[in-house]
Amino acid sequence: MRIYNNSFVDPPTVTLVGIPGLEHLHFWIGFPFCLLCLVALLGNVLLLIIIPTERSLHQPMYIFLAVLAATDLGLCAAIAPKMLAIFWFHACTMAFDACLTQLFFIHALQGMESGILLAMAFDRYVAICDPLRHSAILTPTILSRMILVVSVRAVVLVGLLPLLIRRLHFFHTTVIAHSYCEHMAVVKLAAENIQVNKSVGLFVAFTILGFDMIFVLVSYTLIIWTVFHLPQKKARLKALNTCTAHIFVFLEFYVLAFFSFLSHRFGHLTPYTHILLSTIYLLVPPALNPIVYGVKTKEIRVKVLRIFTKKDISLQ
Repeated sequence: MRIYNNSFVDPPTVTLVGIPGLEHLHFWIGFPFCLLCLVALLGNVLLLIIIPTERSLHQPMYIFLAVLAATDLGLCAAIAPKMLAIFWFHACTMAFDACLTQLFFIHALQGMESGILLAMAFDRYVAICDPLRHSAILTPTILSRMILVVSVRAVVLVGLLPLLIRRLHFFHTTVIAHSYCEHMAVVKLAAENIQVNKSVGLFVAFTILGFDMIFVLVSYTLIIWTVFHLPQKKARLKALNTCTAHIFVFLEFYVLAFFSFLSHRFGHLTPYTHILLSTIYLLVPPALNPIVYGVKTKEIRVKVLRIFTKKDISLQ
């Protein structure tokens, strides 16, 4: 590694600290994070087994849920192995290119998850506000195009981030005070002008998360307006019940996302508090999403019971 004027030039490796200030607790911190990953793995694999095999679940909402499960599995795979290696085996060194690859996959999968949540909100909007045209609007072709659009959007926009980091050559340090390669944590290592990186990072975040959050809010505002104008109380409760899982997942994802994003740029939290919260933000939704949808969806709940009890349980 070349050093010039106290700067590292094109470093081949970086070092991930983990959670600075809590190094002495890394071994024990690894266990709850490992448990979250195992719950996420089990829950999302079950969804990916159940949804394709259960014909009653071959509907747009559950197709989007299957894509969400695949995205959550990818997110866990991108962050958990290296993070647990840091906590348990002190394997802190990482190739710089591998760090940028991890950065890309983590943020791209976050972007895809946001887009899928928007697609699910649109599905609920059509199902409640225009139910007679639901099957005509959300055809298999439209579903495929929606999934393709949110995937391409995330890949293209997030792909700009590692490319812009690659143009930087001088770094103050190669030590990243984080448990994974987060965009701003890597950018702040640079000993060059990083204004472009910061601006593009903000643009990508608000183009994906900001755009999606605004339209999800609009969708649910219209849904609630429609529901409260239904003539029968039973119909209102039934319509609201179909949205509760989505609303919970939506709040869980976006509140944690924006708290992590804004605190890293503008907040004054202690480093270990921010890193703990940002890691929880990445790992809690993949673990909770299957539980929330499993509890709220009778078909999924019954299928899971059949898998684990081997009994023929009726949906009635």
